[in-house]
Order: sequence, then C-alpha cells, then structure tokens
Amino acid sequence: MTEHLSLTTKQLSAIPSRRFINQALADDSVLKATFIGQHRAREALSFGLGIRSRGYNLYVMGEHATGRYTLVHEYIAKSVEQVATLEEWCYINNFEEEREPFVLRLRPTESKLLHKDMEGLIDELMDTFPAAYDNPGYQRKKAAINREFEQRYDKAIDEVEQHAQSKSVALYEDGGTISFSPIVDGKPLDDAAFTKLEDEQRQHYYQLIDQLEDILSEALIELPKWKRHSSEQLRKLKRDTAEQGIRPLLKDLEHKYANDLAILKFLRQLKPHLIDTIVEILAGDHKDDKQDEYDKRSVLEEQYLPNIMVSHGLNDTAPVVYEPNPTHQNLFGKIEYTNMQGSMFTNYRMIRSGALHKANGGYLLLDADKMIDQPYVWDSLKRALKFGELKMELPQLDVGMVNSMTLTPQQIPLDVKVVLLGSRELYYLLQDYDEEFDELFRVLVDFDHEIPLNKQSLFDFVGRARHHAQSLGLTGISEEAMHRLVEHSLRLAEHQQNLSARFSDIIELINESHYFCVKEHGDKIEITHIETALTAKTRRTGRVSQALLEDIKQGQILIATQGTAVGLVNGLTVLEVGDSVFGTPARITSTVYAGANGVVDIEREVELGQPIHSKGVMLLSGYLGHKYAQYFPLTLSANIALEQSYGHIDGDSASLGELVALISALTDIPVRQDLAITGSINQYGEVQSIGGVNEKIEGFFTLCQHRGLTGTQGVVIPQSNQINLMLNKQVISAVDQGLFHIYTVATVDDAIAILTAKEAGKITSKGRYPKGSVNYAAVNRLYNISNIVNGADEE
Repeated sequence: MTEHLSLTTKQLSAIPSRRFINQALADDSVLKATFIGQHRAREALSFGLGIRSRGYNLYVMGEHATGRYTLVHEYIAKSVEQVATLEEWCYINNFEEEREPFVLRLRPTESKLLHKDMEGLIDELMDTFPAAYDNPGYQRKKAAINREFEQRYDKAIDEVEQHAQSKSVALYEDGGTISFSPIVDGKPLDDAAFTKLEDEQRQHYYQLIDQLEDILSEALIELPKWKRHSSEQLRKLKRDTAEQGIRPLLKDLEHKYANDLAILKFLRQLKPHLIDTIVEILAGDHKDDKQDEYDKRSVLEEQYLPNIMVSHGLNDTAPVVYEPNPTHQNLFGKIEYTNMQGSMFTNYRMIRSGALHKANGGYLLLDADKMIDQPYVWDSLKRALKFGELKMELPQLDVGMVNSMTLTPQQIPLDVKVVLLGSRELYYLLQDYDEEFDELFRVLVDFDHEIPLNKQSLFDFVGRARHHAQSLGLTGISEEAMHRLVEHSLRLAEHQQNLSARFSDIIELINESHYFCVKEHGDKIEITHIETALTAKTRRTGRVSQALLEDIKQGQILIATQGTAVGLVNGLTVLEVGDSVFGTPARITSTVYAGANGVVDIEREVELGQPIHSKGVMLLSGYLGHKYAQYFPLTLSANIALEQSYGHIDGDSASLGELVALISALTDIPVRQDLAITGSINQYGEVQSIGGVNEKIEGFFTLCQHRGLTGTQGVVIPQSNQINLMLNKQVISAVDQGLFHIYTVATVDDAIAILTAKEAGKITSKGRYPKGSVNYAAVNRLYNISNIVNGADEE
C-alpha cells in the first residue's frame, strides 16, 4: 500500500519576508503609497484619467471594501495637475423672459467679485433713491409740470364761472366737485330758498344750469388728455432722474469689467429694467420705515444679484467630487419653491447646484449600484455625457407637480470625467442591455480581489498600515505586529502568495488593536494587541459556531472522531453568518441496494439542494459509469444525504466525501471516522480545489481537540488547495507534534486509500483491478446488482 504523508508545518502557512518588512518599516517614503498592487487597475486608471476624448469615462469594477473609492480618489488627487481653464458658473435674471434665466461663464473668483459688486450697487441705489427725488431741481421740475396742469384747469373753470355769473348763477368747487347755484338779490340761494321760488323761476334756473353744465363739460373735455400729458411728463422726469442717478454707478462697473463681454452685456441689459424698478419702488414721496426698506432691498436682490452655482479659487485644481447619494436632485441640481398666497413660486435665485455642476471641469465619482436604483438618473446622466450639456430637467413635473410655475435655465456646457464604482454583475448587465454604455464608459478599471505578494506590494502594504496607525496618533507598528498583519491579509485571501485586496479589513484590525493598545497606555501596536483584537472579534461573532460545537459535544449532532463505519464519512462545510465565517463537520451517509433508481440526492429531492450541489451529486453517476461500468450497464439504487442538515445547501465541495461514502456503502468497506474530507471531483476522478479550506480544517480540529487529540485524526483536502493553507497556530502546532494530520489528494483513488486504509487499485492492461482492492470490490458489486436487476427484468 502506498504511504500518504501528512503535510509539514512549513506547508501549512506562508512566512512573509521579515527582511522586506523591516526595510519597509525603516523607509518613510512608503507612507506615500496609494495603491497596494493593482497594476492593471493602475494602468487603466492612468489611461482613463489622461485621455480627454469624449466617451472615455471610467467604470471601476471590484468588490466592496477593497478600497476602490479611497484608492481612486487619492490617485486622482495625486495625478491631477493645476487646471488653468477652471470656470465658474452663475445664473442671472433674464429680464425679457424670467422663466429662462441666463448663465454666465466666469473666470475663477469672478463670480464672488461680481456678487459683491452687485451688492454694492444695491447699497448705493438704496442710498441714492429716493433721496434723488428730494433734490430741489427735481422738485422744481415736478412743480412746473403740476403747475401747467393746474393752470389749464383753472383757466377752463374761470371761463365757465364768468359766463355763469353773467347769467346770475354762482359756481362752487368743493373737493373736486363743481356745482351751480342761482343768485337772487345778489345772494346765492341754498336748497331751502330755491324751493320757495315760483315754478316758472325754478324751471328757468333748471334750464340755465343744464346749459352751464354742458358748457363746463365742453371746457373740461380735454382734462384726461391734460392729466395724461402731466403724468407722462412726471414719469419721464422720474426716469430721467433715475437714469442720471444710476449712470455713474453703472459706468464704474462697466469700466471695471471692460474685458468681460458677458458681464458687460448683462449690465447693459440691466439698465432699462433697473430704471423701471427704481421708478416703481424707490421713487416714493414719503420716508420708509425699516421694514419697507428691507422689503425694497429684498426685491432688488431677488432681481439683480447673480446666483452662484460654482466658484473656484485662483489656485484650485480640477474638482474631485464624490456623491454618496446619487439622486436626480443631488446630481443635476434642483429648483426650490416657495408659497406665495397659496401658489408655488420660484425664480432664478432659487436654482441650486448639483454634483455635476460642482464637478464640471474635473471628476465625478459615483456608486453605480446606488445610482442605477434612482429613477431618471441613469438616462439623464447618459444624455448629459453624450451631448456635453448640463440641462436641469425636473422629473417631478412628470410625477405630480403639473400646475406649478417652473424654470427652464439655460444649459451649461459640461466637461466632466465620470468614474462609476460598481460591481462586476452590474457592469456585465449594462454591457448586455444598454447599447450606449460602451460608448460612454470606454475604460474599465478592474480591481483584483487578490494582490501578488512581492517586495513592492509588501512595501505598499506596510506603508499604508503605518500611515493609518500614525493617523490614529500612534508612533507606529512593531515588526512582529506588522508580520502578523501580513499573515492575516494572506489568510483573508486564502493564499500563501497573495495578499487580500480588502485592505479595509486590515484597517478594521488596526483600529481594534489601537483600542487595546490605548487601554494599556501604549503608543505602538504590538503583536499582543493584534492577537487580542482577533480573539475578541472571534468571541463577539462566535455565538453560532460555539452553539454548533456544543450541540456536537452533547450528542445532539452526530459526528464521530474515532473508529470506522460503512457508508459514513465526515464532510467539512463552511457557514457564513453575518461577518462570521467558520467551519463545522457534517456527516455524509450513503446506502446502496439493488435497483435501477440511480444515485438519488435526498437534498435535491426535498428542494434543499441548490444547483451547484445537485450538479456535484449528479457527477457521481458519471464517475461510477466511467470507472467501473465499461462492460456492463450501470444499474443501482443509492441514496446520499448530509445528515441533520435543515437548510439550503450549495457548492460541490462535498462531492468527494459523498463519493467515498457511496463507494464504502457499495463495497461494504468501512471508512475511518477520525478523518474528515472535503473536495470537488469531475467525472474522471480528479480532485478539484474548493473554498474555505482553512475554516473547514480548523472546524474539525476544534472538535477533535475538545474530545482529545489521538495522533491519528486529520483531514483530507485537494492537493490544489495546499497553496491556500493559512492555518492558525494551534493547528500548526498540533501538526508539528504529530497530533493532527493534513493529507492532500489529487485523485479519488488517493482519497479512498487514505480513508479505507486499503489500496484503491489501478486497472491492469487487461482492464481489471487487483483482487482485494477497493475498486475490485466496487466492480464486482455493481456487476452483481446489474445481473440481479437485469435478470429480474427479463423474467
């Protein structure tokens, strides 16, 4: 029988280079490290950020918590040079059509300067008016206009009065009302005296007064024309006075912004509207109280102050904006509303900028998975990138706000590099179902989930770990502690030659170690702090694993760790509950009897087996037929189950154990119970790698350790998983002392030989297996069952 040797302790874990770690700890330049590995992603990021052609936006693909955002943001910040073409944007009032505000393109700092100058203009207007209308020159001109009107009026009234007196009738004017009264004996009559006159006299005066009223109407027929003429002269006087008052104020601004055509055009459009506003609200003849003055200032500010959307400093570089909540309003801006007398009202001053406004001329980072869930956002973003214009289209108008006044602001030219951070699934989904996706996002930045362990990546790892420790106020991390951090990263990657790209897990461990370091009044993280932090986390998240172990201890879950049994194999499973991942053994059983039902997966029959697990079981029939039934029909009835499993099962890592249990039941050869097994197989009997190998080994080891290590216990794993071994110190120590064993196998025959302690048997040139071998017994049993079943069919 071939002897199968257990792995040595050197094969159970990787030993990072202490020389490189020491060099990195002594080199302060490593503190500037941005990326750890990720050379492919770095090249793609450099290309995507460097090319300015339209459509070369970036999709950063990778798992969450791999530091995509931090790394990309830092890389952009370091790669971006000062941009001389930064532009500021602000909205101004469109005096001809207020619902369509104009946009101003300005150089850095100009928008705030313009805002300050316009505030100064308003201050000067408030100081100048209505004081300008109290000027004696204005008052004289106003009095002259009023006097001209009054003279025309008085002349017309005098002519009518003279004619009335010639007819012995008096003319009275009281409160703007003109009336007539007869004169008898040189005295005007009142109503009482008039009623005492004879009827003939009264009738005479009635006719006479009617004639006088007609004459009065004819005399004042041009009174409205005189009034209009007077009002027009007064308005012209007010406008001329207002124009004279604002002319020097605007001249100063025009001279200041003589080189900026956009602002000059705005000031010239502003002038006539400003004159009208002054005449309307600042040309009053009475002194205002403070509230009225505040209200008038508010009107001027709402009409003339620019609404700054984006501003920059003189030395600012290209903006790098990350929007954590990519709703439509947060990206494209919004138009706010206020309630005025029960109606919704808005104006250009209530336009608010979004992330695209702030990132214009620079870079915008978005979480693609969050963005795609927001209504209207994806289509609006594609439209903006495709046409290079930022248009504020309000989706709420399509979902309810249909009777409200709204604005259509002028579009802003858009020049932004969008960086989407998303999952692999979303990337391939968009590629398949959105034809425009490849046109707009031509650069893929693919983050690996593992990083090759070499000198450069080790230096970067140590640098980022040191940098974070210093940001916590610590002096550093000791050599042993850093060595342990690297080991932990290798363990997370489940690979002896690759670091985990999830550096956030290392940051989490440093943070927790910092807590224990400070608790001991230390200023440097030592290996004891890291071990304490790992132990504490295992305890915090270990309730479920501890409960399962207790059930096994108490015999509630049946797992044997000694002796032998037919058709029983200890499989190894991994459970993930929250952020807790642990391994636990599971009993695999099989029964075989004469029949033609084939291999029945009980888990699949009761709909607990998921597709990959069911596939693994179905491969067993292919292996049996290929291995044993080349010269007779494969006919048998067999059942396979994972005992005491009450939830869904997925993965094919139990297929090797299921096959060993099946062959044991088929041949009636007992299997060692002090060994557990894991591995996937194909139809040709080759053993394939599986995941979670470290947790599986440690789960079975913990149970054996509780029951007492006998020196024969161990696990059987695929040979291809040897490079994934990063076991804890307890397992390594037990293997070193010969108390626990780890065997690797490349074929099913290797596994059978170890678990049955018998030769599996190799087929001879005559197509037969050696007598006494496991494979010989399996062929004979299958042949006998085939004869029984087929013979029964013939009868």
